[in-house]
Amino acid sequence: MKILIVDLTHGGTILASEFSKKQDCKVFAWDIYHTLSEEDKSALEVQGIEMVDESFYESYFNENLSYGDDISGNDTSRDNNSELLVVAPVHCNLPHPPHMTHHQAVGFLLKDLITVPVIEITGVKGKTSTAAMLKEIYRDKNPLILSSLGVEVAGVGCQITLHKDISITPASIITAWKLAQEFYKDKKFDKDNFCNKIPRVGIGIFESSLGGTGLADVGVITNITEDYTIAKGSSSASKAKLQMFESKLVVCDNNSYQEIYSHHSPVNQKTNTFSMGGGKNDNVNVKVHNINYGLHKTVFQVEVTDLVTIDGKLINTSFEVSTFAPAQHHIENTLSAITASLSMGTPPKSVIKGLENFSGLPGRTSLSKRGKIMIIQEINPGINVTAVKKAVNMIKGYEKPALILGGSYGVTCEEIDEKSLSNFLADLNDDIFLILTGDLGCSVRERMGKNYNYHNNIELALNEAEKAGAKNILLIYRSNFSELSRR
Repeated sequence: MKILIVDLTHGGTILASEFSKKQDCKVFAWDIYHTLSEEDKSALEVQGIEMVDESFYESYFNENLSYGDDISGNDTSRDNNSELLVVAPVHCNLPHPPHMTHHQAVGFLLKDLITVPVIEITGVKGKTSTAAMLKEIYRDKNPLILSSLGVEVAGVGCQITLHKDISITPASIITAWKLAQEFYKDKKFDKDNFCNKIPRVGIGIFESSLGGTGLADVGVITNITEDYTIAKGSSSASKAKLQMFESKLVVCDNNSYQEIYSHHSPVNQKTNTFSMGGGKNDNVNVKVHNINYGLHKTVFQVEVTDLVTIDGKLINTSFEVSTFAPAQHHIENTLSAITASLSMGTPPKSVIKGLENFSGLPGRTSLSKRGKIMIIQEINPGINVTAVKKAVNMIKGYEKPALILGGSYGVTCEEIDEKSLSNFLADLNDDIFLILTGDLGCSVRERMGKNYNYHNNIELALNEAEKAGAKNILLIYRSNFSELSRR
């Protein structure tokens, strides 16, 4: 079989390497974005992978005009005499749809290798937070976690990072699984070492951008807030995430399911939904009420109605949760973790215990003290206007609030709607002391047309908020944590 791997920027090199190890596979690789170094090209060629360009792709389709549909529609009507399997990411805008997406390729390569339960997480917002909460819920199962914070293995009272600064392209699941296998093959650990405290991986929790691989027992779509275009405007994030319905069972926020997915999901596919309440809420499986917000702990009641587990059991129950969730969007993320866990058949008492141990994400959503001042950090490379509005509404209720907002460009494919953000900030009253920072803050300040407070350095911004008498500071910064930690 001949295989063409398109796009070597977003995990394609991993896929090319893995396919090259299969018997009777001739692999071609197309660096469509011209980002691969000569060293990396040489490394692929050493494995017998042939580098090609657009002319190779075009000549193939000129010779095979009866090209059929892609396999995501379960239609293999392409020319049976064609020997070339085209594998490309869902966001790649090719003249012809690929036979297989990168997500599907990962599912194909790992389907017989991963023998533990898998939860896969996608969505526009909340993926990393959901993965972190699931890590706490499943610590006694020795989870392997892939998220935008890295690859980790964890156990009760211990965890270790196997890889930092990894992308959440689907091929990174291959990397995460291999790292775990290599970790446990190392025989140099003594009886008191970490390796013996986590004797084996018992569950995989994988964050994935733009869809699912089909490996998941439970696939999670956290939300589709501020849907954005991909593939040069020819598709959207919400359409790409339809791939998650290849999972055995799907969990999805109710609004996204009703507005986008209810008419597209497979007829025999069960979807458990969750919601804060309101909207099309009649048949929601998991929802909350009696919320008592707090900076350190928020307490709320969870109501579960007709939720179906992967074993086909029906759950109707209610229970109280206490966890770190100072604002509405944090509760929404918590609901995705709760619904995923219950869908796996996990007892509510394990969910409650795990969430009690969750205290936020360092470098994402977390609390810190600066003297007597409380700082609520919202650091996220994909922060959007919806999240900003929810966080600001939260800080309004606290004593002498201040907002420091800014960040960088180019940290994700999805940029923030500056016009909408500027309009929102301009409408804030004087009850919130506003300071803008970073490249994003500079641009927003110009749009707002007034002489708003600005510092290009976060520390200077914090100093000014402190001098202004702020007691609670909300720091919203669009950045990767590794970049912010160097400030």
